[in-house]
Amino acid sequence: MSGLRQDFGVYLVTDGALADRHGVGVLGVVRAAVHAGVRIVQVRDKDASARDLLALTAAVADAVADRAAVVVDDRLDVALAARHAGHRVAGVHLGQSDVPVTAARALLGPDAHVGLTANTAEHLAVVARLSRGTVDLLGVGVVHPTTTKADHPPALGYDGFARLAAATDLPCVAIGGVTLDDVGPLRAAGAAGVAIVSGICAAADPGSAAAAYVAAWGPGPGRGAEPGRFAQGDPFLPVGVRS
Repeated sequence: MSGLRQDFGVYLVTDGALADRHGVGVLGVVRAAVHAGVRIVQVRDKDASARDLLALTAAVADAVADRAAVVVDDRLDVALAARHAGHRVAGVHLGQSDVPVTAARALLGPDAHVGLTANTAEHLAVVARLSRGTVDLLGVGVVHPTTTKADHPPALGYDGFARLAAATDLPCVAIGGVTLDDVGPLRAAGAAGVAIVSGICAAADPGSAAAAYVAAWGPGPGRGAEPGRFAQGDPFLPVGVRS
């Protein structure tokens, strides 16, 4: 991946229950966050059926158009179905228990986005043995204990995150209990971005909350890139259609 995309900035992960607390809803949160400068959105709903998650993913992708990259959490089938239907979905973010990233890359193609959760040195060792270009981004955490993921691994803290980020040449986005106060220290620790769930989704004014995170992250090399474009081709184009 080119240096232009090593800075992912603020990475929004959706949560339907949190987004509904103030009656905003997932689409309202996403629209507000993207307007505030968020450029990557991960659609996550662990309890949704494949059909419902597909509908939500399509709605999010259509709502943000080419202003942000949209990736699907865990569900490669949903990402593929959304792209097949013509929605601008960049790819998928997979966990350690999901389908292998090699399968995701083979099915999505070389220009799509494939992210992977990694939180141990052993995970990084496995990734290091993969062909270059299999994985675009690592989600590393949790940084702090968080209620949005009940079965999370032990918290890494800044030092633990920094050790993992330094052990790989892939961009690492920090996730798990990340607050505004954490943004600066995590960027200093080597983060290529910060993934935010409750800090934006549960806010009464998600646009203002997202803007605060974007401001805290500050400018970076990624800001000069055209929003919504990755290094090789355009991941928003449907499968089989490439620029």
